[in-house]
Amino acid sequence: MQNRSIWFWLFLTPVILGLGIVVVIPFIYGFIFSFTDWNGITATKFLGFEHYINLFQEDEFMDSIWFTVKFAVITVILLNFFGLGLALLVTRNIKTNNLLRTVFFMPNLIGGLILGFIWQFIFVSVFDDIGTLFGIENLQGWLSTTGTGFWGLVILTAWQMAGYIMIIYIAYLENIPKDLIEAAKIDGANGFQRFKNITFPLVAPAFTVSMFLTLSMAFKIYDQNLSLTNGGPFNSTQMVAMEIVRTAFSDHQMAYAQAKAVIFFFIVAVIALTQVYYNKKREVEM
Repeated sequence: MQNRSIWFWLFLTPVILGLGIVVVIPFIYGFIFSFTDWNGITATKFLGFEHYINLFQEDEFMDSIWFTVKFAVITVILLNFFGLGLALLVTRNIKTNNLLRTVFFMPNLIGGLILGFIWQFIFVSVFDDIGTLFGIENLQGWLSTTGTGFWGLVILTAWQMAGYIMIIYIAYLENIPKDLIEAAKIDGANGFQRFKNITFPLVAPAFTVSMFLTLSMAFKIYDQNLSLTNGGPFNSTQMVAMEIVRTAFSDHQMAYAQAKAVIFFFIVAVIALTQVYYNKKREVEM
């Protein structure tokens, strides 16, 4: 037992050191610098809560938070809906199961920047040509308005991440005892009844995991936002991550950007942990 304990800590130590050096220590320093006039190199003055007061009075930052919240809500719903739907499809007894799993998962392997430029070409050029050819005005001028920019980001993210969420649901669907499904069929339960009373309750833990991942991902998205819309038009599709980066590296207000990042961290943490708590509670009730 003692040898096992030594090996356990021996393997765990590099991970703990890496986490501390890359995440914990920078976070502590960043939190401290958010109360100063830090310019990225030195801090000469303690400003207290001045940055935090100013950021809540800044319209652009508050607009980016509201835009990100709307994006996160829609994206979480769509990703879990399509992820579960694809998982149900590829766990059926069909010959192309493995091929379909590969095809659905492949978009997740493409980098966010590349995907953004690919979908930008589709929305701007392909949609416009189809709209012009068939006289469909709604397909013309995509990404030129806040609405089309918003839905463009939603479509891109759903297309990229649905296959990843599918894998999580597959893991839980394949662990459902076949005896329960067969017994339900013998009792005369139809497909919807089997899904509602057997499948759905047994994959409840998958909802907890996938909702946590999709929530945190939706709030932190940056590269797709940068390459698809670059925050335009007039920063109306700018998410919080991009707004913070621009504050730091375009406006050269490092301490102010750090204060925004701290607030952003607590918003994401509170929402994600609250979601996990209520989903875990629901699992017990089911």
